[in-house]
Amino acid sequence: MDSQSTRAFVPNAGDNAISVVDLQKRQVIKSITVGKAPHGLRMSPDGQMIYVANTDDGTVSVVSVSDLAEVARIPVGKGPVQVAFTPDGQRIYVSLRDENSTAVIDTASRRVIAKIPVGPGPIQIFAAPNGREIYVANQGTEAAPGNTMSIIDTASQKVTSEVVTGAGAHGVVVSGSGDRVFVTNVFANTVSVIDPVNRKVLRNIAVGAGPGGVTYAATK
Repeated sequence: MDSQSTRAFVPNAGDNAISVVDLQKRQVIKSITVGKAPHGLRMSPDGQMIYVANTDDGTVSVVSVSDLAEVARIPVGKGPVQVAFTPDGQRIYVSLRDENSTAVIDTASRRVIAKIPVGPGPIQIFAAPNGREIYVANQGTEAAPGNTMSIIDTASQKVTSEVVTGAGAHGVVVSGSGDRVFVTNVFANTVSVIDPVNRKVLRNIAVGAGPGGVTYAATK
């Protein structure tokens, strides 16, 4: 959603487009053409741009929220799935499923400035609230499941730790305070609850079959 919670942005992989939904009217008001098979998208911290990973053409599209149009398309590598902004908006990290790596984009120049090897088949990716770590869930494949979450240090641009989760680590999200990380394990049918300070799994929660994306909302 945008910063006013008036519009939602939905990637449509089969149409190579993003639908803009007016939440009050509950109707699509615009279709924005992007790259092939858009998948994961996130809005910049300032609410001005949306970055979306185009899985089938190895690019990330940059979409202007005010103009509702693609303003740039950045080549990143093979099989981009999801993106994650650092809190200051200066860097965006892109999981590259088919390269077993993460691309780092400088948002000012809109260029890839680094690639960081991670685990097999990285899917979802999320930044810590302090901006010092990036968490990457490594799913692998059904034949050879991955079962780790890579922790990238944003200062050194290197993986500093691998946390063993469950088979098929897919979705990842961080609590608002940054004291817990949650990873869905698509082949194990569990969610791992991780302490990012000690870098260990506190518990695995059994859920339904094939858990995918995950989000976090604080209780009041």
